[in-house]
Amino acid sequence: MESFFSLLKRRADDAVTLLCVGLDPHPGDLPEPTAGAALDFCLRLVDETARYAAAFKPNAAFFEVHGAEGWTALKTLIDHIRESTSAAGSRVPVLLDAKRGDIASTAEAYAQAIYTGLGADAVTLNPYLGADSITPFLADQERGVFLLCKTSNPGAADLQDLEVGPGETLYERVARLAQGLNGKDNVGLVVGATQLEALRRVRAAAPDLWFLAPGVGSQGGDLEAALAAGLRADGMGMLVPVSRAIARSDDPRRAAAELRDRIIDTKYQLTTSGSPVNDTKYQTSIIDNRKPFLSGANDLDLDPGERIQGSDVLAALAGELIDLGCVKFGKFKLKSGLESPFYIDLRRLAADPKVLGLAAEALVEVLDGLEFDRVAALPYAAVPIGTAVCLRGGWPLVYPRKEVKDYGTGAAVEGVYEPGEVAVVLDDLISTGGSKFEGIEKLEAAGLVVRDVVVLIDRSGGRGEAELAARGAALRAVFTLEALLDFWEEEGRVEVVEIAAVRGYLGQK
Repeated sequence: MESFFSLLKRRADDAVTLLCVGLDPHPGDLPEPTAGAALDFCLRLVDETARYAAAFKPNAAFFEVHGAEGWTALKTLIDHIRESTSAAGSRVPVLLDAKRGDIASTAEAYAQAIYTGLGADAVTLNPYLGADSITPFLADQERGVFLLCKTSNPGAADLQDLEVGPGETLYERVARLAQGLNGKDNVGLVVGATQLEALRRVRAAAPDLWFLAPGVGSQGGDLEAALAAGLRADGMGMLVPVSRAIARSDDPRRAAAELRDRIIDTKYQLTTSGSPVNDTKYQTSIIDNRKPFLSGANDLDLDPGERIQGSDVLAALAGELIDLGCVKFGKFKLKSGLESPFYIDLRRLAADPKVLGLAAEALVEVLDGLEFDRVAALPYAAVPIGTAVCLRGGWPLVYPRKEVKDYGTGAAVEGVYEPGEVAVVLDDLISTGGSKFEGIEKLEAAGLVVRDVVVLIDRSGGRGEAELAARGAALRAVFTLEALLDFWEEEGRVEVVEIAAVRGYLGQK
């Protein structure tokens, strides 16, 4: 049986995110003060931001204010999150912000109402009645709790900062209580993102627990500083809830993507800086104000090299291609018998789920701008990449076989599809357009329409684009090899002599 925090971690890994999208239908944000308007408001946010969310956090108060209809709307919202995100890939957990707190049969009734009645995965609790007010919520390890520890409101210091022992505050005592109650991996803590010193102290008191850290956005919390203070050493253990900054933006999807990208960037900078995650000295060196790829940099007037520099995800992925050995430099004998100063093997992406996830996210953004019915991954290298892409994008996958079986169905294209549907071809890289024609021909022979070919790396120097265009298909690539070389050179990831050798080799072709 999976614990709550193993579910949360799996979702955070799959979607490369720690963003928790708050669902707070404030009456002033609704066209009318009804439960139906509150539900519609939240459903729109869920559908626009699910790709970037590690969790959703509906605020019970804004539904309870509408009485029985509000409770029904809240149940409908949670059901929608469960059903829609399960269909699209890894399910997004639901954390109900209810701040319950009572004992004995009353606590058991609250737990049943929240977990069984509403179907929430976790809930926020007030721990100040002690351990016996918490344990009724912990019986099922698949359900989690976040205990109020050090909150972000100004009045928190009235009680939470009180000293209860030598050098120990009340909030630190709560953190240690939570650490002791976490036998089923389903206890976390609420620690405000505006409370940086508290984040560091609570992390020291509860090194293994997950934090819910409200305060980023309208409350003025510094996202990067909070992550540097509160993340665990593994770059996990912290959810960043944001509500109004997303819901009240002109483009909630873009706002969520930008926040998710800033989290990725900060984690990447922390892990590559060699600094401890919660080292205060690091806070002055965080890279900020980047133009994130996943929130629209594809539409900016940038050349490919600038796009990598201006994108959190692309920069991280470009570095990982070297670290994982997907691109190597040296002397390599090619199938033609010629010798090349570099070798690209993107099949290695499947060896590291996190890097495969970065590649999938970059490809999803390219695919989002296209119109198609199915993704057609070319075997063999693109099949695992295509699977990761389709899990994130919620698209069906087909693939043309390299060798058609002479038994069974004898299908040349595997998967479920209808003649006349549009298939976008997905591959790992392109050297010439001709390498894609065999797969395109099988797809078209099966009745599918091909308009676009999407690859992770274009190493054709323009040849692939021209050859595909002659066949009526457009080429779209996340990277060009030339842009990657520029980036690796500027970042010092590859020796200058090796970069020069590759450029010379490409110039001869």
